Amino acid sequence: MPLSTNLSDENRRNLSQRSGQQIDLITRLAQSPISTPFDLDADGKQDGYLRLYHSNETNGYGFVPIPIVSIKNGVGPTALLIGGNHGNEYEGIVALMNLARDIRTEEVQGRIIILPSLNHPAVLSGTRSSPLDGANLNRSFPGSHLGGPTQVIAHYVSTVLIPITDVAIDLHAGGRSSQFVPCGIVRQAKTPDERDALTRLAELFGAPVSFVSTGKGGGGVLTLAGECGRQGVACLTAELGGGETLSSVGLALAGEGVRRILADRGILADSVPSISPETRWVQKGPEDRLHADQPGIFEPRVRLGQTVSGDDIAGFLHFPERPMSPPQEVRFRTSGTILSLHIPALVGRGDELCTIVHDQLR
Repeated sequence: MPLSTNLSDENRRNLSQRSGQQIDLITRLAQSPISTPFDLDADGKQDGYLRLYHSNETNGYGFVPIPIVSIKNGVGPTALLIGGNHGNEYEGIVALMNLARDIRTEEVQGRIIILPSLNHPAVLSGTRSSPLDGANLNRSFPGSHLGGPTQVIAHYVSTVLIPITDVAIDLHAGGRSSQFVPCGIVRQAKTPDERDALTRLAELFGAPVSFVSTGKGGGGVLTLAGECGRQGVACLTAELGGGETLSSVGLALAGEGVRRILADRGILADSVPSISPETRWVQKGPEDRLHADQPGIFEPRVRLGQTVSGDDIAGFLHFPERPMSPPQEVRFRTSGTILSLHIPALVGRGDELCTIVHDQLR
């Protein structure tokens, strides 16, 4: 029986026999403008499209499809796997499509909900933000059922999916603007137990580097990870590459890292977690980000993963409107390792040029 907002009398009678948790799920579904194509509580592998109803000039009564896969087998924890939160970050999208095809129902104990391209309109247009309303999905949580399309997607995830989730993984990359050393990111914990759980997620994922995010400068509580934190759900965010390319290293890490977490949680019941590559715990502060203080063409003189010292030259900023002006030196203020680099050479005032990280004192 599809879980949707259109409930027949027979369906309503059947709902009265369900558990309180299941009825809560039905209530939340009924409150969302998004229609769900199948019963999230049903066993088996199911796939289809969420229907995000959206009226525009060429399609007044149509819907925007958002692919969703549910793999459920009996009672157990639920994992929520998200790709395409930003539409031009491809490693997570492809990795989750691979997992959706490869994981068999009989391997699962519990439930895996996969949305490989959550911001599907942005994925189809190859953009970070939605072409429907120009909004950034990962700065829109918890969303609103009365808002535009991006707010409605965020509201569905916040009210329907996160409340039934035990662990969430949100896979990102640098998109058009930057390129990253693959890394795992967890939020600041409120308790020692939460800190231990989040640390374990990052160490199981096994990215080359991992760090704890304060949320400042990166969306904070308006992100999917921020909403998971509000609801007490353990969430790992990963950056896997960038430059609107598909990194084979990031793709492999995504697939293997997600499987390790699922096996550790007992969701891939017959799997023993593979040995995680050792992750290097790092940290960064306000002085570790370099920004352009005026528009120009940035010529980097460093590479990803390079170790640098304070006052080393990061690159030069050239000014095409002033051809006789010498380029401006851009220097580091602290020492560390290059985590990310801006990709387009043309930058504006305030654009992030690069970020460094240094070993976390633990």
